[in-house]
Amino acid sequence: MQLSRRALYPFCFFCGSQFPYTIHMGHTRDSVVLRFGCDSLRYVVTALGSTWHPEHFVCTHCQKEMGGSNFFEKDGAPYCERDYFQLFSPRCGLCNEPILDKMVTALDKNWHPEHFCCVKCGQPFGEEGFHEKDGKQYCRQDFYELFSTRCQGCSQAILENYISALNALWHPECFVCRECYTPFVNGSFFEHGGRPFCEIHYHKQRGSLCSGCEKPITGRCITAMARKFHPEHFVCAFCLKQLNKGTFKEQNDKPYCHPCFIKLFG
Repeated sequence: MQLSRRALYPFCFFCGSQFPYTIHMGHTRDSVVLRFGCDSLRYVVTALGSTWHPEHFVCTHCQKEMGGSNFFEKDGAPYCERDYFQLFSPRCGLCNEPILDKMVTALDKNWHPEHFCCVKCGQPFGEEGFHEKDGKQYCRQDFYELFSTRCQGCSQAILENYISALNALWHPECFVCRECYTPFVNGSFFEHGGRPFCEIHYHKQRGSLCSGCEKPITGRCITAMARKFHPEHFVCAFCLKQLNKGTFKEQNDKPYCHPCFIKLFG
């Protein structure tokens, strides 16, 4: 059976016109360019399983001719390289530009690797990874600096162990007497003004240290010369005899019994 001349020649996919006989001329990555002859020479494009006039094989989006150029296919339609990436490539979560090469996926977004960095300091994340807060990414240092609980003693971020006391959190090394900075023995401390103190400095803050021995007064005391004393420690500064409140003389902020005062000061 002899085939008709019309059946041997291809048709343009876009306009339906039939081409004359063909001679193969070359190809691009995704299409084949053919040269046709008869009364005149013409070129056609074979791509996507069809044959096209060069002026009819255009980008679906921008209508630019693509006969001798690389193109990309999406849902059976051809696109130039630029429009394909602009329309269909994933977008960077920071710059919103198409991602053409390597990509990081995090926080339900895609990123250029160089754009996925700490929103506070701008540094890329190392092996320790990142921390998320309200949909934003932070490096470890900035996350703790911005959002961690602060130590009541030093106001720095608490990253590991802590002590909970006086309705606050403390670094273990910061929970010490606020006067002498001595750690508390067996965890026992005294509170004054919302701050922890050792026993000595607690009583000092309250004005309940004996002026004679510098030890806390927990029982009876004598108040004299705007100070407090254990009764046994309120003594004459010269003879060291125990004094009674109201039966002493004062000289240079020191107490004296009457005989010693007369002897010393006339």
